[in-house]
Amino acid sequence: MIKVVYDIKVYRQVLRDIIKKDDVVVELGCHVGNSTRIIQDLSPEGRIISLDNSPESVNAMKSITDDYSNIEFIKADVRLHEILEDVANKIKEIGRCDVLSVDLGGGYHPDTTFKVFFIWSSTLKPRDTIIRNRGLLDFIHSASTDELLKSEMGWLESSGNDGIPPRLKEFKLWSSKIN
Repeated sequence: MIKVVYDIKVYRQVLRDIIKKDDVVVELGCHVGNSTRIIQDLSPEGRIISLDNSPESVNAMKSITDDYSNIEFIKADVRLHEILEDVANKIKEIGRCDVLSVDLGGGYHPDTTFKVFFIWSSTLKPRDTIIRNRGLLDFIHSASTDELLKSEMGWLESSGNDGIPPRLKEFKLWSSKIN
């Protein structure tokens, strides 16, 4: 399931609805950890990998990771391939990614948010994904089509295994077709 929301209260309610006590959660855009604490409460037997690039996140997340051994914080730009590769290797060791949580500024940069979602979800193949972004939500509710492409998982099954056209070099991490 892929859920797109904007309101932070709705976002956190969806987290409550989908996260199980032993889930492996990758949280992109944890900021100061308010949602991370909710995720921890929902998945005390799971593992949480939280990432953010903001300076404000460092001290706040250190306080959280000091309190919980199952939370790992990485200060990083989630648009960088080496960061995705690092997290993908961690997930490979664990054996699964249950939930991908994407909150990159809430209302800004829907193009970046979608690109990050697409690359990370195609790599990690989570059971469920939640994205918080006003622009994507507005697009979804404003668009219409007579075609039906639908994915049941937390990633786009219709394109996740096809590989990426060679001209898109930025996707080289998860497509063996690109040199």
